[in-house]
Amino acid sequence: MSMKPLILRCHRWISLIFAIPLAVVIVTGLLLSLPPVLQASNIKPGSLTLQKLEALMDQHDPLGAARSLRFDTFQNVLTIDNTGIDPNTGLKAQEADWLSELTGKARGVHRRLNGDLGWLVIASTIAMLIVIALGVFMGLPRLSNSLSGWHKVTAWVLLPLIILSPLTGLFMAAGVTFSQPAPRLQAQAPSLRESVRLIAASHDLSGLEWIRDRGGRMMARINGVAGQDTYIVTREGLTPAPSNWPRTFHEGAFLGLWSGVMNVILSIAFALLLGSGLIIWARRALRPRRRARTISAAQA
Repeated sequence: MSMKPLILRCHRWISLIFAIPLAVVIVTGLLLSLPPVLQASNIKPGSLTLQKLEALMDQHDPLGAARSLRFDTFQNVLTIDNTGIDPNTGLKAQEADWLSELTGKARGVHRRLNGDLGWLVIASTIAMLIVIALGVFMGLPRLSNSLSGWHKVTAWVLLPLIILSPLTGLFMAAGVTFSQPAPRLQAQAPSLRESVRLIAASHDLSGLEWIRDRGGRMMARINGVAGQDTYIVTREGLTPAPSNWPRTFHEGAFLGLWSGVMNVILSIAFALLLGSGLIIWARRALRPRRRARTISAAQA
């Protein structure tokens, strides 16, 4: 007896049970995949020099008390701590940094839904992997120009990426990095101003995404041609931070603009797979009712 009908039934019902949390995770994942693409595609080499950045810091942080800095190339906003600045005029930014605000909210919902529901996100991610595995066990699809045919072909064409995306999300939730712990630093971390000078010595500041204090360390992320590089900033220079491979893949930060575009396409594919799967289920669920109505109408 073939197991395919049972596998197909499980595939559908698991998707249906977790449809709402999966939809929220997929939509917020799509929102989170956009900023890296916008950030990388709007970098203008040489647009943010050390001289300009130090002048802005002197103007908006004269006491040198700030511990974080972020440069949003898409909106062209430099944020020192919580103060948004137009780097061209040196004045406070007129428009709110809506992209960062939206990203922050989407990231919280992506991880915990609406409240402390991180366990449901993890359960939904496991369910997604089970649904993918069941789809694989059903075998290769038959090519057909139908909603079901496109649903299957999309899943098979993107299968490796579709597996790795939720899998790396689970690794992140479990704290798995596949890398060595960051080295313990004996010396005191440099100030924000010192960190800017140290970064400018070897990198174009126009590609700087952020500098921030993390657990007593000054960390910096810089966008380059090959992707995003994260460094530990010390008074001796920049030390590459241990690579968190699950996070690097999950956030699309391993190949610059192209990995960001890949994440956008993958997020859209997940949305189409979930949406088309629900439509296919609804059509089949309503089919017996339609037949019953047709028979009743014929007998009337």
